[in-house]
Amino acid sequence: MREAERTTRERIADRLREGPATASDLGEAFAIPVDVAIDHVTHVAETLAGTDERVVVAPPECEECGFDGFDDPANRPSRCPECKSEAVVEPTFAIERV
Repeated sequence: MREAERTTRERIADRLREGPATASDLGEAFAIPVDVAIDHVTHVAETLAGTDERVVVAPPECEECGFDGFDDPANRPSRCPECKSEAVVEPTFAIERV
């Protein structure tokens, strides 16, 4: 199948099989907004259910205090709930074989 015929989600899945990426990385690579990239990753994760692959998430982490217990590990919060720092690293996504 030619690249132009593949869906954005298929291309995102292929990119995540190559290695970890943030939603910003995916947004830039596929010319889509970050929130749309997160939606695509969520759908890819659902699609992989029942296969020998899964989407893994390295949650966001505060660079100041190291807090990583955010409620939604897929989204990047604007600041840390512990120390209130805005230096929060985006979560990264990858696809791994189970």
